[in-house]
Amino acid sequence: MKALLKKTLTVVLAVGLVGSLAACSSNSSGDKKGDSGGKISLTLWDQSVGNTDPSAKLLPEIVAQWNKDHPDIQVERVGTTGEQYKTKIKTSIAAGEAPDLFYGMGGGSFMQPYIESKNVLEITSYLDDDIKSKMGAGMAEAIETDGKIYTLPVYTHIANLYVNTALFEKAGAKIPTTYTELLDAVEKLKAAGITPALLGEKDRWPGMYWYDIIAMRQAGNAAVIEAFKDPSKWNSPDFVAAATKMQELAKAGAFNTSMFSMSYDEMLGAFNAGNGAMMFQANWVNAGIEDPASASKGNVKVIPFPVMEDGKGTATEIFGGAVDGFFISSKTKHPKEAVEFLKYLSEQLGTQGFLAGAGLPSWKTDGLDTSSLSSLDLSSAEIMKTATSFIGWWDNILPAESAEAHKNLIAQLLAGDITPQQFCEQMAQSKPTELKL
Repeated sequence: MKALLKKTLTVVLAVGLVGSLAACSSNSSGDKKGDSGGKISLTLWDQSVGNTDPSAKLLPEIVAQWNKDHPDIQVERVGTTGEQYKTKIKTSIAAGEAPDLFYGMGGGSFMQPYIESKNVLEITSYLDDDIKSKMGAGMAEAIETDGKIYTLPVYTHIANLYVNTALFEKAGAKIPTTYTELLDAVEKLKAAGITPALLGEKDRWPGMYWYDIIAMRQAGNAAVIEAFKDPSKWNSPDFVAAATKMQELAKAGAFNTSMFSMSYDEMLGAFNAGNGAMMFQANWVNAGIEDPASASKGNVKVIPFPVMEDGKGTATEIFGGAVDGFFISSKTKHPKEAVEFLKYLSEQLGTQGFLAGAGLPSWKTDGLDTSSLSSLDLSSAEIMKTATSFIGWWDNILPAESAEAHKNLIAQLLAGDITPQQFCEQMAQSKPTELKL
């Protein structure tokens, strides 16, 4: 398992999200207002701003503690919500500017070109054995890209099916382990006046998660990886079958009728309020579900996504496994100080965030009091231990244009605007991944 995770995360993390995130003001690394009188000013960008994201609470606290302990190295944090953050990154990179440090989502074809073009600071020479010894098993190797290191790990995330057991019991539905059982649960939940599954398709990527896991269960992870390398293979019977099942679920009324106007955040809010029986998401949703204000607290169980009876995939083939981390711009005026803060930030956020339910640990947890962890956190960790293979988020593996096309095609599939065959024919026009899978 350790060897598997090490190999997989090496591939996934090697291509994090962005090589150079930019600032569009005097806070960029190219113009530091605070660099006077011996004081160093660093800018940090991240996307943790939502009420359901534990990191949104932890990051300001961690930055404030650093600033208190390091009066000569002050960090200014700028948080931007997820989808806006992605747009901001692209715009900023095009401008050729970047803040000192920035958050990069685990995995992603977006990262590779910026590493290769040296827009990201290589930090290998700044790291010693002490910091590596604090990381979890396989993490030191997982963050290497061709033997070089550009980031430090924070969290690991995997996606699974979240089910509201109270709503299932009310409908007399069985928690599904197979696709047939999933369809049966949808029928019983609908009959009881309960929305079977919530989907925030306004943001596109939540729908992508559903298709991608269905395809992984139908074709198996090995076939998915081959299709990333040779896009013509997307147009094959297993992927057509996966698209057929995705559309079948939509036609059966599995998802909320408001899915195209519902955002990701609204989806989480609706699920936490008990307005839907299922949600397929990554374990970053655990803390919101377990929040005392959540009406679903105590009623939710996390399980592997059901298998397809006619499929080649297994329940131990995991969607996710990417390691989140922060990166440093190669243009920073203060690389040594930026790395020192990166070490502090990564370990503090990684360990405190684990205890807060933000993600599975990338740092050693010896001596930590884990009694506060929820059943969802523990269950997610147990599911990850069963893994026989990992595939990260598809929009981070596909080239950028192909990733956007993939998400849009899934929305069309859900809306019934294209057939499963047309979906696969157009997927076959994708570009091959730029990653070394």
